[in-house]
Amino acid sequence: MKTLLIGADGQLGSDLKKIYPPEELIPLARQDLDICDYAEVRKLLSKHSPEVVINTAAYHRVDECEGNPERSFAVNALAVRNLAIVCSEIGAIFAHFSTDYIFDGEATRPYTEKDAPRPINAYAISKLAGEYFIRYLYDRHFIIRVCGLYGIAGSRGKGTNFVETMLKKAQDGQEIKVVNDQTLTPTYTRALAPRIKALIETKQYGLYHMTCEGQCSWYEFARAIFDLSGLHPKLSPTSSAEFRTAAKRPRYSVLENENLKSVPSVEPMPFWRDALAEYLEERKRVRHS
Repeated sequence: MKTLLIGADGQLGSDLKKIYPPEELIPLARQDLDICDYAEVRKLLSKHSPEVVINTAAYHRVDECEGNPERSFAVNALAVRNLAIVCSEIGAIFAHFSTDYIFDGEATRPYTEKDAPRPINAYAISKLAGEYFIRYLYDRHFIIRVCGLYGIAGSRGKGTNFVETMLKKAQDGQEIKVVNDQTLTPTYTRALAPRIKALIETKQYGLYHMTCEGQCSWYEFARAIFDLSGLHPKLSPTSSAEFRTAAKRPRYSVLENENLKSVPSVEPMPFWRDALAEYLEERKRVRHS
């Protein structure tokens, strides 16, 4: 299917770009399309007439969103509305990504797609608004909630991710403190990409949680990064209270891939630590190539 990919230069977009045949893909970087401009969106999508539109673009600097809710809603909600309207006009399947942050973190077990959202910061509210725009505007959609993304594009140039930040701190000999009271599921974008493509091809539209399996705290994630890399920095756990941030974070934001597991043609997601090991191996290959 002819697919238009928005955000093809990001972490997830870069890995999605690798799995589509070039002749089927229209990759758009940030500078190629302003999704906040409805006229531009309508003109470009009408010109290419894709069968599928995948939107990975977002304003996801969570603390900045707290101080700039206008920008947060412009990108994460109103621009998503633009895309949903134009996709409905041209009859293209619309795949869009949301976040684990739409939950308040007060649960004691993984959130399923049936659980009611309760966002606790401006970023999460804007992302949930984007979900709602899609749901009421267009039936042929996939809303995919993800968590703790990291990918190889974040290890190059000016990009970064949590894994790269930890490795850089260790290489610089820094003392490292990481919160141990926020639980998540780190998710490798290369593990996501082929499963996203497979899910879209089923045309079983709707809401899906899509993360690696298992759970850990950010501290436990950091510990695994160093263990698998053979590094031994001075790492210690700390609490969220010691790291004051503009935006409140959910204490627990683990997602259960309940709906995804009901689609037999999509391979199950890997365990988070196994995916991390694969990332570190890919990182070595890229840096030695």
